[in-house]
Amino acid sequence: MRLQLILPRVTPDEIAEPKNCLYKGCQGKHLQLRQVVVLERARTPAVGDLTSVKCKGKWLPLGLTVDDVTGLVLTIDALAGKDAKTIQDWLEPITQAVGAELLVTDDADAFKTAADELGLDQQVCKSHVKRNTEDLIAELLPLVNQDPGGSLADLGISSEQAVADLKRLGELILDHQPQQQAELEAMHERYCQATAPRPGCKFSLAYRLRLLFLDRWNLWSRLTRYRTWRSPNGETIDGTNNGSERGIGWRIKERYRTMRGYKRPGSAVNVSRLLAWAGNHLGMGGADLARLMA
Repeated sequence: MRLQLILPRVTPDEIAEPKNCLYKGCQGKHLQLRQVVVLERARTPAVGDLTSVKCKGKWLPLGLTVDDVTGLVLTIDALAGKDAKTIQDWLEPITQAVGAELLVTDDADAFKTAADELGLDQQVCKSHVKRNTEDLIAELLPLVNQDPGGSLADLGISSEQAVADLKRLGELILDHQPQQQAELEAMHERYCQATAPRPGCKFSLAYRLRLLFLDRWNLWSRLTRYRTWRSPNGETIDGTNNGSERGIGWRIKERYRTMRGYKRPGSAVNVSRLLAWAGNHLGMGGADLARLMA
């Protein structure tokens, strides 16, 4: 699950730095780096991510937020879980601090719920939805040609029509135009009479198509928000959460994959925060490590 924060012209100097800490101290209690950028309410959208690292043999969820325009990591926090309420409680003070009005996430339901509860618009990562949709289309097309169980015929829908609907969905998922939502609504209505299975029974083909078109129809406004969003400075977003994925790869996993795990949750957070703070200064003369010493 992923979320990114997009802020205007954030520089490393605006981000809190670790205090009184050598690298050795980052494994201990001395590093106190929250890395929240507090700006005036710029009303810019938000990108971030959830990942996990091993800590004493157990998986520890970590949450990361990123300025998607500059690529700077803003926050890294240990979380109690990956459910919607935990995500909401984690994001609320961050989005309020930066004045975010838009969350950019993957298509996990927990992020959708959190965005709605926080009263924020949402951009779902178009790359994630594209891959998932194409996989489903590839799985369903051979079945549609056969209509096992005759569920399509029961609705008066020919195999040719179902094939055409799936192929058109594959085109729409590449185009991402807001006005195309009406097409998805029409596709869903074609299959909306497909009945839900009884408990313990498999979904019919027609019911699977009904759920697919319903999901993409409901998701469309979240999937195409990037087409119309502009910041006060004219910045745009590309509809993906690549910034947070890079942040996790470079600031959390790059160090973690050379280790057998952390011994303390605080160490996992502190080392990741230190790497993010130093990484935020790359290409800008580098970080002044002398400022980390007592």
